[in-house]
Amino acid sequence: MDTNRISRRTQIISNHLRHDPPTATTLLQHNACLCYSPPELSESNHVRFDTMEMRKLLDGHNLEDRDWLYGSMIQSRLFNRREIDGRVFVSPDYNQSMEQQREMTMKRIAYLLDLGVFRGWLTGDGPQEELRKLALHEVIGMYDHSLGVKLGVHIFLWGGAVKFLGTKRHHDKWLRATENYELKGCFAMSELGHGSNVRGIETITTYDPNTGEFVINTPCESAQKYWIGGAANHATHTIVFSQLNINGSNQGVHAFIAQIRDSDGNICPNIRIAECGHKIGLNGVDNGRIWFDNVRIPRENLLNSVADVSPSGEYLSAIKNADQRFGAFLAPLTSGRVNIAASSVYISKISLAIAIRYALTRRAFSITPNGPEVLLLDYPSHQQRLLPLLAKIYAMSFASIELKMMYVNRTPESNKAIHIVSSAYKATFTWNNMRTLQECREACGGQGVKTENRIGQFKGEFDVHSTFEGDNNVLMQQISKALLAEYLACQTKNKPFKGLGLEHMNKSCPVIPSQLTGSTIKSSEFQIDLFHLRERDLLKRFAEEVSEHQSNGNSKEFAFILSYQLAEDLGRAFSERAILKTFIEAESALPAGSLKDVLSLLRSLYALICVDEDASFLRYGYLSTENASAVRKEVPKLCAELRPHALALVNSFGIPDAFLSPVAYNWVESNSWSSAQH
Repeated sequence: MDTNRISRRTQIISNHLRHDPPTATTLLQHNACLCYSPPELSESNHVRFDTMEMRKLLDGHNLEDRDWLYGSMIQSRLFNRREIDGRVFVSPDYNQSMEQQREMTMKRIAYLLDLGVFRGWLTGDGPQEELRKLALHEVIGMYDHSLGVKLGVHIFLWGGAVKFLGTKRHHDKWLRATENYELKGCFAMSELGHGSNVRGIETITTYDPNTGEFVINTPCESAQKYWIGGAANHATHTIVFSQLNINGSNQGVHAFIAQIRDSDGNICPNIRIAECGHKIGLNGVDNGRIWFDNVRIPRENLLNSVADVSPSGEYLSAIKNADQRFGAFLAPLTSGRVNIAASSVYISKISLAIAIRYALTRRAFSITPNGPEVLLLDYPSHQQRLLPLLAKIYAMSFASIELKMMYVNRTPESNKAIHIVSSAYKATFTWNNMRTLQECREACGGQGVKTENRIGQFKGEFDVHSTFEGDNNVLMQQISKALLAEYLACQTKNKPFKGLGLEHMNKSCPVIPSQLTGSTIKSSEFQIDLFHLRERDLLKRFAEEVSEHQSNGNSKEFAFILSYQLAEDLGRAFSERAILKTFIEAESALPAGSLKDVLSLLRSLYALICVDEDASFLRYGYLSTENASAVRKEVPKLCAELRPHALALVNSFGIPDAFLSPVAYNWVESNSWSSAQH
């Protein structure tokens, strides 16, 4: 112990024993009360790129349509408009009962219908109409997940099934009526006993040639349709997914239209409907359960673009392969996964904008005696909590745009690739969203718990993304299974890889330098090489492990199940490589300048945090421990370089103030005594 410290302690003890009155210098110094200072006052000098141009890159399409709908929602009292410290905010009132939230969802839908928001959502044709629909639906979901899901079920699932699985007779009868809300549709696929395994659903439909009707039946409790959005209160019609039994032969899963309520809302005969109950989120959606007691529907209500049944009861289909038929019936789920992936990105944007704005105005602790407290975002640890997540959401924004462009420009030949990529991004983006929400909630401290500040509430609202429209773990294994099929086909036929970004497999294996420098680590060439190395090696290992299990007498399916660890690693490698590739392409398309420079920093941070967080790079020897350590050391350096741009980067999201929350702005005044009196 040093002599100065001993002397100081002795003096303190002596003063205590003598009961000397404190001197002026020992009195606690009075600090001035904290006050809010807008981050724009201190951060504006750091803006070195055009935030509007950045927003165009991040949104990708339909900016004017988005801004029109933002404004229309903010101006309407139906969207729970409230003013705090002279600033308007809009968000649902989660203090309302479940019944009240559902009623408000329907009122808001009626308002949006009158505005013309849904024009062309089902009857319009072409990529531009579809991009408008996707953009407006993203804005709606940013306001309220219940509203977005309620519309998604009616338009994308019910309407999408009619459009994609039906033929002209169905389109003429149902599409415009759906778009105009002359009926309310839902989508009855999931059952109590079967969710992801749609092929195993137990609802049975038979055909009665004497009356020309199908008969739908729920044979057991596990066959009840479960979690059906819209079923509990509002839906008049549903798409029923059911096994089709013709003359004692099961033809597999098919889709039918059934009416479940009349126009007055009365439940139809031989239909039973029950409530699913209160949920951790999405209580503005009336999820219900449905039982069918030998419900008869016209033969014409079979959605027959894939298969049909003649009046006499003959089963007809141009697709002879049962697996291919089954895949065709799942087509409507692709649009749902595209929507979920995009929605996750925008919710992460809201939470990051709130948490980063708060971190630019909230201070904690001094690092010098009597010195000023330090802004949260000036702590390197806080930077590493939020800025890598910011880099990820930039990367995922570009990937989301690419996915949407793939979807709206789809062809029969591209459907398989869209299914694989949408499954990968749905899983990756939704997992990332939940992690981002948790980190942002914690980064806002107690303020993050308040419902009015949105982030905490979002956790319950969006948790369901991980399992609906496909369980994420199942989706990731499906991706690996599809990649394995591509690998084996190319090996067997001795043909080059084509599609899914796997063309790098045709080239020689990348060689990683034995000793990495900072400049090498931050180069896009090194980063994509490293991601390619991981993906190709994991695919090879996966194929070898499955083959080994088969050689030991296991079936192909069971061999795949036994190889789940490599399957999950490979699914992650595929998704992260695809995202990085899209980011590099977006960056490369820009001319030299400040916009490109900041995107280069974000791209490097995205790539390096992916490497740092995935043990595969060390587990399989793609990086030595020294090189892995070198990569890790670059992460805080990149965070420090991005710190001056933090405000501009979240402002580039283009999200109106009203869609954020009070803690993102004057959190002192919004918690003042005067604000509590209103």
